[in-house]
Amino acid sequence: MEHAHDTTAAPASDTRRWWTLVIFAYVALEGASLQMRGSVVPVLRETFGTPDWQLGLVAPAGTIGFLVLVALVGAIAGRVNTRRVFLVGIVGTGVSVFLIGFTPSFAFFLVALLARGSFGGIGRGTDRPLLSHLHPSDRGKWFSYYDAMWAVGATIGPLVVTAALWVGDWRLAYYTLGVAFLPLALLVWWLPAPRLDGDGDDVLTVSEIRRVGRRPEVLVMAAGIFLSTGVEGALFTWLTTFAAGRVPAALVTPSLSVLLVAYIPGRFVAGKLSTRVGSVQLMLGLAVVCLLSVIYTFFVASGLGVLVGLFGIGFSLSGQYPTLLAYSTEAAPEHSAPINSFALVVSAVGIAGVPAALGFVISDSGIALAMQLLVIPLVALVGVAVMAWVRVGEAVE
Repeated sequence: MEHAHDTTAAPASDTRRWWTLVIFAYVALEGASLQMRGSVVPVLRETFGTPDWQLGLVAPAGTIGFLVLVALVGAIAGRVNTRRVFLVGIVGTGVSVFLIGFTPSFAFFLVALLARGSFGGIGRGTDRPLLSHLHPSDRGKWFSYYDAMWAVGATIGPLVVTAALWVGDWRLAYYTLGVAFLPLALLVWWLPAPRLDGDGDDVLTVSEIRRVGRRPEVLVMAAGIFLSTGVEGALFTWLTTFAAGRVPAALVTPSLSVLLVAYIPGRFVAGKLSTRVGSVQLMLGLAVVCLLSVIYTFFVASGLGVLVGLFGIGFSLSGQYPTLLAYSTEAAPEHSAPINSFALVVSAVGIAGVPAALGFVISDSGIALAMQLLVIPLVALVGVAVMAWVRVGEAVE
């Protein structure tokens, strides 16, 4: 990963601290902009008279560009200047978010979402690999903190839309969030170049793709992320449907917020634990707790007990992604960017695929059985963790 070596006298610890803050702020704002789109769907229906089948294009429009660009950034890491690429991601994300506020039609909204996702892919394809090289000795902790900041933003995003609607115009939410990216862009422009241990990412070649792709740690990561994000996608999509009639009516919609709020302490705790126990042991422990929480929530609980179970699911499920990614990155830290990109692509497949499969189950057998079937990927996740512990062990460079 090319980066200019700064010659100023700024202490390395100060430079690392500022770059870490920039990365955390960016991922929080990006998470907020992502989760805002769901909150404005009802407004789009009323404002533009958009039919439901067109509203269904909102998620793909925001995802397609993201996946393409995040994969591209992973492929060219080591050949480009990190600061410039990250700056493009920040500025592009901010501008596209701001432009969403000018939406004159639903078609314009979709194009702006495509741009937001594309620039978000550039930023997200750069920021975590940079964080990996800034904190090589405790990646698990910092990856968990990174994802906790995303969860903070994802929780705040819908609230910003709610506040804008209360004021009288949903567009204010996008104007406000778009402007919030400006200080970050100025900070990245002003900061000394990030001082990385080593030279960052190496150039990715075909032989290196084969070597890294065969690493058992990377295969464990791919399987674990697919399974865990599949459960996440199912919950994000179908949880409120399950909650209807099972919790008080006023708590049906907030039930999803209970799950998301649990991600924040869950990821901070996972980050702390990652410095005390190995990645594989942490992965296994979290998977077992999540499995037990799912069994309690969807087989036993009723009323407010469902919300308690959902908090347990969110708390334990939230630590899987950063733990798995840190585990695989430790095996090939010189290729942090492509591993990060691969993880994001796999997670997108899991988040989209499992909810779609459960949709057929719901049509035939109902929402209760569909949610109970989530024990299957979680049992498989426990199996992956046990296999990694027994056959692979901790990642070794």
